Amino acid sequence: MPYNAELVILANSVKFGKHCVAGKLVNTHQWIRLVSNERGAELDNSQVRVATPRGNFPVFTLEQVYVNILQSVPLINQPENCLLDIHTVWQRNGRLYTNNLGNYLDNPLHLWGEGDRLSYSQMQNGQIVIQNSLFLVQVRNLALFTRDFQGKVRRRATFQYNNIVYDLSVTDPKFDNLMNTNNNYQTAVLCISLGEPAPFDNNCYKIIASIFV
Repeated sequence: MPYNAELVILANSVKFGKHCVAGKLVNTHQWIRLVSNERGAELDNSQVRVATPRGNFPVFTLEQVYVNILQSVPLINQPENCLLDIHTVWQRNGRLYTNNLGNYLDNPLHLWGEGDRLSYSQMQNGQIVIQNSLFLVQVRNLALFTRDFQGKVRRRATFQYNNIVYDLSVTDPKFDNLMNTNNNYQTAVLCISLGEPAPFDNNCYKIIASIFV
């Protein structure tokens, strides 16, 4: 059944010119990933705009917005996916301040184990069951850096969570500004997302979708 939901936006990362947007329901703190079709497709620029008294503007993380959701469209690697009504403009209803992020934190024992990827084939055969593909966690010793890979700049970060060190790709569009300001942070809050299966190796990679410092 279609319904109107109030979300606090906790991720708005960019990939191939499209937007990967996710947030938590303000009342229940349930995760919602907004997608444009049943296969989990990202949103384009026109689908991530918010109505304000001054006009319609692109959505930013930590904004609280009302969106129209048509139905749940879960995938085995992304059970939180919900089909967005792409023909309606979102309505702004204030914002969440960084010092209140603690109210929305998750506390998993680990981020789907160690390493930076999970086998999609093992999800398909039931060896790995994903109950949550999004986490908002507080981490220590965040270090931002770039790595050259086949002539392309890869944005990455290392951090420590529950005594496990992770080295993950970053898709937060604020990455360059953050790294130019300070590439090491003693503490930070990260939104970690499990991506779609990569075509070159059929793995789902763990991604830092948002950084809050």
